[in-house]
Amino acid sequence: MRTTITLADDVAAAVEQLRRSEGIGVSEAINHLVREGLAKPKPTSQYVHQSYDMGLKMDVTNIGEVLALLDELDDEPD
Repeated sequence: MRTTITLADDVAAAVEQLRRSEGIGVSEAINHLVREGLAKPKPTSQYVHQSYDMGLKMDVTNIGEVLALLDELDDEPD
């Protein structure tokens, strides 16, 4: 497949370095670098939820009461 692309300066430098060191053409160097990038495993991270004691002194098990309380607080003037 033929296509025209614009390479960032650092990518063009990597292509040129590989091309010179391996004695290969630009297309072959680009294909090599792209395949190398595709073959790298994707980094994964485990999500860890952190909770903190905020000193909450109310029962929040009844969500209706909590929402009503929040509505009351929202209606108070600043």
